[in-house]
Amino acid sequence: MGASALVAAAAALPVHASAAAPAADSAGDRVETPVATNSPVTGVTESMVRVRVPLPASAGPHPEACDWLSYLRFRDAGGPAASAQADRILVAQPGVLEGAGAFDSVARNTVAAAAKSGKHIEFWALDRRSNCLEDHAGVQAGLAAKDAHLAVDYYYRQKEVDGRKFAGYQTNDQVTWLQNVGLEQTVRDEYDLMVHELPDQQARKQRMLCGGHSLGGILTAFFAEWDFDGDHSTTGDAGYNQCSGYFALDTRISTSLPGMDGQLPTDLIPLLQFGAGAVQAGLESGVVPRSLSAPALINTETMNLLSIAGLAADLAPGDRSDLATYVPSSFNTDTTYRLLFSKDYPTFVKGSPTVKDFRFTNAAALGALLDDNSEPLAFMQSSVGFWDGGKVVDKEFPAPNDLDAIGLGGLKQLLGPDKKAIPDEPNGPLYTWRNYDQVGSGVPASKDGSPFTSAAKEVTDIGELARSLAEQPLDFTEHYFPTKMVTDIALAASPGIADDAVHTNGPTANPIINLEAGDGLGGRDPQPGDVIAPGYQHLDVLTASAKQNDGKPEIISTSLAAFAAK
Repeated sequence: MGASALVAAAAALPVHASAAAPAADSAGDRVETPVATNSPVTGVTESMVRVRVPLPASAGPHPEACDWLSYLRFRDAGGPAASAQADRILVAQPGVLEGAGAFDSVARNTVAAAAKSGKHIEFWALDRRSNCLEDHAGVQAGLAAKDAHLAVDYYYRQKEVDGRKFAGYQTNDQVTWLQNVGLEQTVRDEYDLMVHELPDQQARKQRMLCGGHSLGGILTAFFAEWDFDGDHSTTGDAGYNQCSGYFALDTRISTSLPGMDGQLPTDLIPLLQFGAGAVQAGLESGVVPRSLSAPALINTETMNLLSIAGLAADLAPGDRSDLATYVPSSFNTDTTYRLLFSKDYPTFVKGSPTVKDFRFTNAAALGALLDDNSEPLAFMQSSVGFWDGGKVVDKEFPAPNDLDAIGLGGLKQLLGPDKKAIPDEPNGPLYTWRNYDQVGSGVPASKDGSPFTSAAKEVTDIGELARSLAEQPLDFTEHYFPTKMVTDIALAASPGIADDAVHTNGPTANPIINLEAGDGLGGRDPQPGDVIAPGYQHLDVLTASAKQNDGKPEIISTSLAAFAAK
């Protein structure tokens, strides 16, 4: 997910969930575990790989689990078992607030598309080191028992899972080591992982493609420029010599911030204007929060709630949702619901009706949280269908749908271009959800007389989105995004930040494919040769279904597979 300025608008409590370190295999430093999900895409084998790459002592005290790097490995079931024998390996960096699980659909679709042309490729979805702090035990227990309530009980009612209790959401002073995990550590983690998994540099140069989504494009550019052995006169270790090409998913392979608006929340970190020393002092004192968080909507608890909502929709999409009532009330959850489900400003101020006054299915609840006709923040939107089962009206909060008419069209960058809709019958019917491939005639009209959406604007299967949120062992969301990552990128020219990013030709040294969402963050300035996916939102480049409404193959994955095959 690309981050908007809203993400860093407040320095709220970051949160934490401890994760156990993986048990080492016979080699002692690598564990690969098969992953089985209910994906409809066949012929793709998935596993979770953990590699022990200890943090340097300078990082400070940290959980032992955080000395391991993790990624999801997707490969052709009919291809070679060894990565070194794959035709290509795509290594993907996630965006802000995004984990490896977010690449689930695009990875499967790309591997399957390449297999159809006789190419055996792998897709490695990276999980950044800070994701070692997440605790998936509750969601996994709910998935195994087919009961989403077990997940809520684990995270909110201290119910044990296999003798384990949720450690709680840690405060800023409990994740001190994140103040030392920024740009340099992140690119070095990628390099160390690639070297561990494919030790031969020439093999890496021949077989690997480097890229990412949103912020992942910026990180890939810095990776390409980085010198990893400390000797700037040698280039075999340079980032660009670990890849044969680059792929940009609704982003650009560029270290410069212009054109990256909405992907990096730098404008609301005031200490940036005083330089790197002031920022680091702020991190060390705790004045600057060590992970990005806000009092509501964007924080670890709400990121975890997305997984629980996905779990409920994955297990029982047509059942009535009780997420808003079964999860205990708190300032964070109540304020988040109020921000998301207020029809207009009077409703928001009055606080009535609330989301608890409406009846939704589990699928509709998930759609309300992430669909581009409901979710207010563009970087969190996907195109998964539309409301059904009852009356809906224009959602005029936090902004009206007619932004252009009132001279506020610029807000579409933050809020997205699509009209927002909301149920309007409290204590009324059970609102259901039309999946992306069920949107056709009969879609309700906005107050201007035009339909809220159309089949051409819907591309992601809500069931697949729910599965990715609930069934992946590495999370779709990133609960602990280090603030230092943002500040390092903004201050990269300062001494001590990116001193080894010396190979400035790196981002252009290899072929690039730009894959843009037509309605996303990276598609605002299309360039010749870009692949544009019409109607896609920022997340849709990762989540779009292999089967599209126009009868054509999904454009992002098929184009990426063709690029990898060249």
